[in-house]
Amino acid sequence: MNRRQALQEIGTRASWDVVVIGGGATGLGTALDAATRGYSTLLLEQEDFAKGTSSRSTKLAHGGVRYLQQGNISLVLEALRERGRMLRNAPHLVHRQSFIIPAEAMWQVPFYGIGLKVYDALSGRSSFGSSHMLSAERTIAALPGLAVKTLSGGVQYYDGQFDDARMALALALTLEEHGGFALNQARVQKLLERNGAVVGVAAEDCETGDRFEVAAKIVINATGVFSDVLRSLDEPNAPPLLAVSQGSHFVLPKEFLSGTDALMVPRTVDGRVLFAIPWHGSVLVGTTDEPVGGPSLEPRALATERSFLMEQIVRYFGRRPGSQEILSMWSGQRPLIRKQGATSTASLSREHSVFVSPTRLVTVLGGKWTTYRRMGEDTVNVAAQAGGLPFRPSRTTDLRLHGWVAPNEVDLLQSDALSVYGSDRILIDQLGVERPELREHLHARLPYRGSEVVWAARNEMARTVEDVLARRTCSLFLDARAASEAAPRVAELMAAELGCDKEWKEEQIRKFQELAEGYLYRE
Repeated sequence: MNRRQALQEIGTRASWDVVVIGGGATGLGTALDAATRGYSTLLLEQEDFAKGTSSRSTKLAHGGVRYLQQGNISLVLEALRERGRMLRNAPHLVHRQSFIIPAEAMWQVPFYGIGLKVYDALSGRSSFGSSHMLSAERTIAALPGLAVKTLSGGVQYYDGQFDDARMALALALTLEEHGGFALNQARVQKLLERNGAVVGVAAEDCETGDRFEVAAKIVINATGVFSDVLRSLDEPNAPPLLAVSQGSHFVLPKEFLSGTDALMVPRTVDGRVLFAIPWHGSVLVGTTDEPVGGPSLEPRALATERSFLMEQIVRYFGRRPGSQEILSMWSGQRPLIRKQGATSTASLSREHSVFVSPTRLVTVLGGKWTTYRRMGEDTVNVAAQAGGLPFRPSRTTDLRLHGWVAPNEVDLLQSDALSVYGSDRILIDQLGVERPELREHLHARLPYRGSEVVWAARNEMARTVEDVLARRTCSLFLDARAASEAAPRVAELMAAELGCDKEWKEEQIRKFQELAEGYLYRE
């Protein structure tokens, strides 16, 4: 991706068929669906791709076992189908992960076992593997570190794990390959209206301060938790459609769960779901479900969330981690559709809806990462009709995403952090051949190399140190202290690629290290 090229296209094209606002999973999935149908498509993102919710998930491509508990069969079926498509279309980014539910009472083994057999059946040909009931001995062997006092057995099942931020990048790169354009650091400030209809947007290039207008036959609001904020530009008095929920995570050393299986607790003492998942040599623990007053680009874990996660870690792993053992602490927000009578955000729908305002602004709300493709398809179906575009069917069901490799090559790729680049890996390796210093790790505790920084600046529209350390790699989420210490090296490499001066480097290091402070657990 080339930012300068995208700006040139915006400056020379008189009008677009589709303008999508929002560069997260929903916006990118929608823009890709539109572009592959042959509609001229532009996506504008105010910060960076996947800056918000879409890089802060629990990293699961899943049908949703708890939605099965709630009886939402249609959502589970849709998510399971889409989970299978994610694996087929991006095998370098999605892989199968084993989960074990520990049963503390005898009745729980058949109860969970039967439920997960239903989950298997709903998966059909998209199954990631059959579930099995386990003895107490096998459960303990599979979950070293588990400290449950009374254990009657367990149930093993399979779901998907994926790299969320890299998936977003793959969508953006695939969008470009199909004739669309995506621009980060481009903030929409106003919706342009004529004769009572939205006909484009006025935006600002946040890097230069330059302002520009873009005409479009249809504008799509895919801004996630910020959807109501953008809707207010169109209808200032419109009632909010979203309730924002927050989920927080801790990342712990591998010693807390040293096996390859993940822990899944379908119902904690207060009714929430808990995961502890092997992730890049560490353990990802989460998530919470707390209502918050409004959206934030940099949400912070609430005291109640920190307390909940700490209690669960003690409950299931037998000890309280020290501050230094919490390698990173981070939060994401969910755009949940409001429903009358809901008593908590945990009971609100993860399904999606598409709305068209009286001025023809199309807004897509709700959903989750696993169903991003279906959300995009449904949104473009509505948008095409609202904008008077010729009908063309969606082409994304079996669309291979950028970096796709043959399934028989995936195991060979998954030996290290470069696996997420798929077919691009050979080009990144070549950078290390040309410049051996780029083969060095950015930090002793991080799996990422200098060649990835150069690649991100040249080919993935990385503009800041944060872009690289938070989303082109997941350094910030994996180990915030190490990421902070790696910032000077990343700034040096990026400055050389982007032609930036000493002042830029110093400012980037300062800003990133201030950001990283918020990811550290403080007593």
